[in-house]
Amino acid sequence: MMTRPGTIIEAIDALAPWFHNLHLPGGVQTAPNHHFGDFPRFKWQPIARHVPEDLTGKRVLDIGCNAGFYSFAFAERGAQVLGIDINPHYLKQARWAAEVLGLAGRTRFQSGTVYDVPELGEGFDIIVFMGVFYHLRYPMLALDCVAQMKPELMIFQSLSFGDPHSVADTGGARFQDRDRLEAPGWPKLAFIEKEFSGDPTNWWVPNRAAILAMLATAGFSVSMEPGEETFLCHHDPAAASAWWDESEFAAARGRGKC
Repeated sequence: MMTRPGTIIEAIDALAPWFHNLHLPGGVQTAPNHHFGDFPRFKWQPIARHVPEDLTGKRVLDIGCNAGFYSFAFAERGAQVLGIDINPHYLKQARWAAEVLGLAGRTRFQSGTVYDVPELGEGFDIIVFMGVFYHLRYPMLALDCVAQMKPELMIFQSLSFGDPHSVADTGGARFQDRDRLEAPGWPKLAFIEKEFSGDPTNWWVPNRAAILAMLATAGFSVSMEPGEETFLCHHDPAAASAWWDESEFAAARGRGKC
């Protein structure tokens, strides 16, 4: 799709506000003055070198795709990408940008949440799950939904807190040992009752121990941490919690009764 820079700028203004700073033809950017900087490009750069340059034949799911930055990054490497988001404004931006970038043939965007993933009716080799986790009221359910896809690779990122190097032994704790829960490295989720950083959709901030423990419980092993708060994972049934109640999982998704 050939579009003059002036026309692109007009369309960008009409589709504002933008959260993703997309780099478009003619050197035009959608959010060049983003308060995070060149976001999310700076998040992607340390990850990109660990993702194969040729992803032809691979299927990618981008959860909470926003305006499609990560979807386009994978489509540019030859993957077929489905981006889902619940915000129609972001989906409109992503569909427009796909046309401008010439990637409409390798990207699809539709309304959906992480909780809809098991019902998408298709498999995915790679799942992008970045910047979404702390916006979810039901975080463990979300990870369980993603795990149903058994992806070769999941790229996971979440806001976090605490000393990233602190680890506590969580085995063998009893009711009488509740003081152990206060150890800095015990897996914790800080609950946000009202809003965090002015955003009422921020619900939880995990520490690194909680991220690792929850990923493992859902059946993911972390192979690498390429950037701050970012984890490359693969599906590993051996890592999953030994106790698993499928009826509870079904009931939580409205698919059955406990």
